[in-house]
Amino acid sequence: MNQEATFKKNGGYFVNGVAYMDCRKTGEPVANVSINAVSVMGSKALHNRCLSLMSEDERKRLFSSSARTASSGRPRGWRWRKEFVDLDGTVFHKGVEQPKLKGKLKPTNVDAIKTKHKANRSAKKAAEKKDLLTHAAAAKAAKKEVDSAFSKQKDFLNGHGK
Repeated sequence: MNQEATFKKNGGYFVNGVAYMDCRKTGEPVANVSINAVSVMGSKALHNRCLSLMSEDERKRLFSSSARTASSGRPRGWRWRKEFVDLDGTVFHKGVEQPKLKGKLKPTNVDAIKTKHKANRSAKKAAEKKDLLTHAAAAKAAKKEVDSAFSKQKDFLNGHGK
């Protein structure tokens, strides 16, 4: 028995010269299968199998949507700030520790920074919305003007204009 016959015996088939075989778990067709394959597992089935092998803690750590802090315990982007003061009083300028300033400045209020960023984002969205409405009104007026000119030309060509 040749390879193609064995492949077809194992459930494989060809569509436009491409070898297919159905997934053994979901039944979905899997393309570009080797003709030496006995069975295949599709990407969705493989993904689910990998997830089932993980512990609940590993899944939560990988896929939780809660805000995470860096492994250092500091908030996201702390090292890119011009100045960041940690809770223990350690001062950083662009991520570089400044031991001479330790304990001399009060800690950076991360919540205030987040609130400020949120307010800036909402203000930008409001300004963008206002610009879009202004642009839409101008476009509507321009369309009305073009339609008026078009109807005048149409009337003229039809002999209704003077």
